[in-house]
Amino acid sequence: MKIVSRYIREFKYCLIALIVVAGMSSCKKDYLNVEEYIYDQLNVDSIFKDADRVRQYVNGIAAYLPHEDRLFTESWAPFQLASDENFASWNDNRHAGMKFLLNEITPFTANTYFNNYGTWYKGISKANLVIARLDECKELSTIQKREYLGEMAFLKGYFMYLLIQQYGPAVIPPDGIPDLLADGESLSRERSSYDDCVEYIITNMETASQLLPDKKEVQTDLYRPTSGAALAVMSRVLLTAASPMYNGNQSYADWKRSDGTNFISQTKDNVKWGKAAAAAKRVISTNRYELFTFPKSADTEPLAPEVPTANYPNGAGDIDPYRSYKYTFIGESQPSNNPEIIWCTSVQPLTGDSPLWLSTLSLSGGGNGLNVTQEMVDSYRMKDGRDVNNSSVAFPYPTGAARYANYGTTRSYSDVQLVANTPRMYINREPRFYATIGFNHSYFKGTSYTGSEGTWRNYEVTYYSNGKGAPNANQPNDYNHTGYTAIKYNHHADNIRNGAGVVPKVFPMFRYAEVLLNYAEALNELDGSYTDPATSITVSRDLSEITNAINRVRYRAGLPGLTAQESASRESIRDAIKLERKIEFAFEGRRYHDLRRWLDAPIAYNTTITGMNVKVPDSQKDRFYTRTAIASPLTRRQWYFKMYFYPIPKNALDKNSKLVQNPSW
Repeated sequence: MKIVSRYIREFKYCLIALIVVAGMSSCKKDYLNVEEYIYDQLNVDSIFKDADRVRQYVNGIAAYLPHEDRLFTESWAPFQLASDENFASWNDNRHAGMKFLLNEITPFTANTYFNNYGTWYKGISKANLVIARLDECKELSTIQKREYLGEMAFLKGYFMYLLIQQYGPAVIPPDGIPDLLADGESLSRERSSYDDCVEYIITNMETASQLLPDKKEVQTDLYRPTSGAALAVMSRVLLTAASPMYNGNQSYADWKRSDGTNFISQTKDNVKWGKAAAAAKRVISTNRYELFTFPKSADTEPLAPEVPTANYPNGAGDIDPYRSYKYTFIGESQPSNNPEIIWCTSVQPLTGDSPLWLSTLSLSGGGNGLNVTQEMVDSYRMKDGRDVNNSSVAFPYPTGAARYANYGTTRSYSDVQLVANTPRMYINREPRFYATIGFNHSYFKGTSYTGSEGTWRNYEVTYYSNGKGAPNANQPNDYNHTGYTAIKYNHHADNIRNGAGVVPKVFPMFRYAEVLLNYAEALNELDGSYTDPATSITVSRDLSEITNAINRVRYRAGLPGLTAQESASRESIRDAIKLERKIEFAFEGRRYHDLRRWLDAPIAYNTTITGMNVKVPDSQKDRFYTRTAIASPLTRRQWYFKMYFYPIPKNALDKNSKLVQNPSW
């Protein structure tokens, strides 16, 4: 580092103390360059004299947002691999979420893995700078300034949301530009309470919702936030704040600020559920969004008799449930024409950090290392909505030897291909099962590959010890451990072997299905009614409203609506919502957070990981299709109280004397 003047040196130290930027940035970025930040601050005069430079600067702030599509490999956070849904076949730096799952992270190693702390504070500080000086740019129109101010408010709120999502209660930095003459100790700040952080997010998102446009007219701006995105963030954040983790959680009774304020409120406040319900209702009331549906076609799978045949949203009679669910994730539906997508990001599908790579067999150019648990697979229902453990005569879930008996025929519908060797335990499952789960004897099309090597496309995926997914001598660890993978993001034409043979995709960070289930959950937990003072929206625990929100999701998936048994009580509805979220948002990074906010994580993570017995050949199908505890260092997950939060990196603690670590770290 070059020698700097005493003034610059003092400025640097104060700045670090204020925004705690000495952490590493998101996974692939180098250690934060403080001199570069100082350069930014000392050269702002040139930025705000030119409209192009303002846009470049604003885009640079947005670049601090994480790559939320990177769920498994080279991921920005541990949220997906450290979920109970799955695990990777390697515990290495490229799949570092496994290290959190297996209790190998410490505050010291948090300096290296998923260290987003300083990056997001830097984003907030730069957004504050734009807000303070934007009026100096005379080249910008009033409309342009309004949109930039909306984006800055959105980014401030979103960076704070990311901070509390990963680290819990955070330091709330002051608005405006730092005082360069202040001493470092006076610029050090305590963490605020979780509720205060939520208020900071809501305040900024409220501003963003008023300043940002309803939609982006220019194709290149599709990934920029809109007013609806701000409202969707508010819905998610307020639902989380109302949940048991943050609403009267006595486990954190002794965790307090220096002034005695609890970091997490110790008083249960049912009004928080009202605020969450009103926030979701606000998104619904915009009438801008709807679940994506694809019209019923000649090859659409017939519905079970229990599913209403009225047109959607009163039934599923006019839609193709499989395509309606699948197409949002595989590139068949463009975000500009998909009313379900509220905010999304582009995906780089040909890189090794895409979900496609991890779920694809080595034979077709993939990593073959994404393992889905049997417990997750069993969560998917039969096509008539019945649980696999309580199936019907019409659509039975087989037991004994019948579970691995061959289907005996081939059948194609929508984009699904069932082969004669398909085990009967995978027949007559709900459409989201086939859209999401890759199983033994499932069919890999990979039709974009047109070369002479025919074994790279149109084959049955088998996970026997002598199957196509078995390890080879050159890659002994590249194999599936459970007999299941996640194919949610795999297009039927995708083939990594063909250089350009992967369909471009987007990843929806916020989609309307979440808003509907947020609304149902918040209403179900609400006592009485609540009226939002800002919008005058009134909500109450109305069973018809709850049922309608859940059934829209179920009908889109080709399933029956809530049964009388499911809607009988608050507890039964709660269980139904939890299961619906588990299936609807499978492998989207949401389950990790749901388990924590519900306080269900200790039970989920202390469940033995099981799958099919991939250690046996195809000649021993009875043993392969026996639920087997997976004995591997990769499955020795542990749950400790500290794991509700990710640890604050040690180097961030060293730079702020008032910053305290998360409990039990």
